[in-house]
Amino acid sequence: MTGDWLGPLMFLVALLLIFSGYPVALSLGGTALAFAALGVELGYFDWTLMLALPERIFGVMGNQVLLAVPFFIFMGTMLERSRLAEDLLRTIGALFGGLRGGLGLAVVFVGALLAAATGVVGASVVAMGMISLPVMLRYGYSPSLSAGVIAASGTLGQIIPPSVVLVVLADQLGISVGDLFVGSLLPGLMLAGFYGLYVAGVALLQPTRAPALPASERTERGAALARRVAMVMVPPLVLILLVLGSIFAGIATPTEAGALGAVGAMGLAAANGRLDRKALRGTMEETASLTTMVVFLLIGSTAFSLVFRGLYGDVWIEELLTGLPGGRLGLLVVANLAIFVLGFFIDFFEIAFIILPLLVPAARLLGIDMVWFGVMIGMNLQTSFLTPPFGFSLFYLRGVAPPSLQTADIYRGVLPFILIQIVGLLLIVAFPWLVGGWRG
Repeated sequence: MTGDWLGPLMFLVALLLIFSGYPVALSLGGTALAFAALGVELGYFDWTLMLALPERIFGVMGNQVLLAVPFFIFMGTMLERSRLAEDLLRTIGALFGGLRGGLGLAVVFVGALLAAATGVVGASVVAMGMISLPVMLRYGYSPSLSAGVIAASGTLGQIIPPSVVLVVLADQLGISVGDLFVGSLLPGLMLAGFYGLYVAGVALLQPTRAPALPASERTERGAALARRVAMVMVPPLVLILLVLGSIFAGIATPTEAGALGAVGAMGLAAANGRLDRKALRGTMEETASLTTMVVFLLIGSTAFSLVFRGLYGDVWIEELLTGLPGGRLGLLVVANLAIFVLGFFIDFFEIAFIILPLLVPAARLLGIDMVWFGVMIGMNLQTSFLTPPFGFSLFYLRGVAPPSLQTADIYRGVLPFILIQIVGLLLIVAFPWLVGGWRG
């Protein structure tokens, strides 16, 4: 009976270490080694199984799909450090500012563009919080509406391709990155459209919460504004279309497209006279830092998975999930709740490397489409990023918001967008063709 409980106990110990604040990679690796030794002592594990660990780690290092991760991180960081977000927000704000709710619509529009250009949630929320939030508050926008639209639009980087999140999801689900990009495009744009409709509705029904910018703040008009919009918007749009188009058309792999995006981002920075040593060094350091974190997480999760399977923990999880009341529906409810709650406390990468390997075998046994499953997980994580009191986007925004903006305003502001997220999630559950029906 002791052997039957070693797998569940190992899983519980790893979670306790993670929630205690101990580094996730070390929590996973340390738990693996401790339970391997315990299993050997109790006669339920053989040390020779650990000989497979180096081969598995080298397999991870040779994974061509994951090579796309540093490229997309580099692309997004370079575009953010070259002040692309600032240029876009100021230009689109000037374009829409004459409309009631125009600044809010500009934030949604730029949030979708930044999601496609950077794929990094933190960068989008921080950039828009620093640039747009003071302007919105200065000209009479409701604090809760301002905070909500910025936090929500910034999380679109979770679901709109090319996203680092989707690259990692595809690898863990064992599916094509291109298929997941195609599958997530319509749901991501649908969410952005819903956000825009909500802002427009507030501006129509409660105009004092989303006023138009005064004419004195809209100095550029007509042909001058059109030229500015073209110069600021066309280059990043061309880059996004090249990266996504080459993947969708099958011309390039995601790794090759990511490399193209990284070079293109440097080209845009150079064209704007912003490709200096400081920007390049900062981009390289951030890319190296995030990539190293992912690699160490992979090593820790690989060791954890090997020992967990050696203790038949995977069998326990599979039987638990496939034996739930309701079959597929039961698995989906449990998976969504688990991912939603864990999204409050641990980063996406950690969820992907710890939880997904446990869910995927059961999902495959129950005949769930993996592309649809991946988009659902991405949208669910996006919702948890917004949900008080622990949503990551709320912390990002709080860190750059002026003192006049209360935390309660941020919490109130995101509630309508959380409802929109839930509606979007229910729509892809009720109408799976929104994800998979138009894939070629």
